[in-house]
Amino acid sequence: MVLYICAIKNRFKKSDDEQTDQPKKTFRKSFTMKTTTFQRLFLGTVVALFIVSLSATGIAAEYVSVTKDGVNMRSGPDTTNNVVWQVFQSYPLEVIRREGKWAYVVDFEGDKGWIYETLISSKKTVIVNVETGNMRSGPSTSDSIIAIVKKGVVFEVLEIKGDWIKVRYKNEITGWLYNSLLWPSNPR
Repeated sequence: MVLYICAIKNRFKKSDDEQTDQPKKTFRKSFTMKTTTFQRLFLGTVVALFIVSLSATGIAAEYVSVTKDGVNMRSGPDTTNNVVWQVFQSYPLEVIRREGKWAYVVDFEGDKGWIYETLISSKKTVIVNVETGNMRSGPSTSDSIIAIVKKGVVFEVLEIKGDWIKVRYKNEITGWLYNSLLWPSNPR
């Protein structure tokens, strides 16, 4: 018997020396070239460090989950802004940025909105992002299928083993799902 789980749901200014019509002396020209080379190396190093820092922060995405049912997602960081959609308890979200006590978030379908920070927690949850998928008894395709899961079902993350995630559904069933079936696929 197989259980089916479904969701409800520039330009630079020239220096004074460069603006004169007098020819430069050889010594001055050579010194200017060394300074320019040094400046280029320095600027290149700063840009490279900036790019590395951006890529490092991009790797560490912040995922959160909603703490209760019927939470309003708003168009801006204030309760006077329009409600654009609602989410249910445990719904996973990725934090894009924070502003005061508000978080600007995105869900697995790319929908974005603002949520008050007391309505989210660091509890790790995932949502099925494919039409159907097989939940297995162990972290392998050779393990038996114990349930068929549908798009939009939310699970609590229990363990990660390679590309497999051990999940639990409402304290009713526990099993393993391949990470490509879920969002986020790496909920660490």
